[in-house]
Amino acid sequence: MGGINALACRNRWLDLNQPVIMGVLNVTPDSFSDGGCWTSLDAAVTHASEMLASGATIIDIGGESTRPGAAEVSVSEELERVIPVLRNLRKQHPQAILSIDTSKPAVMRAALDAGAHMVNDVNALQTEGALEMLAGSDCGICLMHRQGTPVSMQLKPEYDDVVEEVGGFLAARLKACEAAGIDRRRIALDPGFGFGKTLQHNLKLLDDLAALRELGQPILAGLSRKSMLGKITGADTGDRMLASVVAAVLAVNNGADIVRVHDVSETRQGLRIWQAMRQHAG
Repeated sequence: MGGINALACRNRWLDLNQPVIMGVLNVTPDSFSDGGCWTSLDAAVTHASEMLASGATIIDIGGESTRPGAAEVSVSEELERVIPVLRNLRKQHPQAILSIDTSKPAVMRAALDAGAHMVNDVNALQTEGALEMLAGSDCGICLMHRQGTPVSMQLKPEYDDVVEEVGGFLAARLKACEAAGIDRRRIALDPGFGFGKTLQHNLKLLDDLAALRELGQPILAGLSRKSMLGKITGADTGDRMLASVVAAVLAVNNGADIVRVHDVSETRQGLRIWQAMRQHAG
């Protein structure tokens, strides 16, 4: 599905010839959808295990909310939230690909030491020291676009051409990674749905994902339960499963290789129908 059909994640190759499901594991008290649900170690590991059994290939572990208006947490607090979960999942599910959702170099390093295979950074390695630190590793990397910070990003996002500007930013970050010595076979790109975008910006990006594929990298799409779906359907956060599945299938149909979702089993069912139709048409 694109220029790179496998993503290098340390000692693993993530096969991208079929759509990949990344399960969201927020070990935070304040994430927009499931904050507080998985803050205990047992609850987090159990939920991750359920997502893996339901069809997730990657578990993306986040210890700091990036929802609109979210405040930063300290390095020590973020580490306390994510490292025990990472270590336990590494032992219980050695076959799983584990991702750390962070922008802090110190958290990235500790997570890699604890067994993470991938770093998912909403700040696209722009934090001081992040680029250099990951240049010395062999993990998978996801670079995401956002306009502004979580505190301010949804106040008044503006673009002349959202697809062109998001693509230009991701191309520049990709070049920065290559200049630092990072093999592009390690890199996926995320347009950052909901991160400094209006509903129309998000819809334009979803419709034109193929334009971002011209950068030659795998595309990750995270639309699950986001406010854009609520604006379209009127559904509250907890009632957006159906809308999230439809959005994930549309993203894959338009060029996404990886979908980051909360509802793994339902998304897998939706993608199986999409795959069956593709096979029938082919």
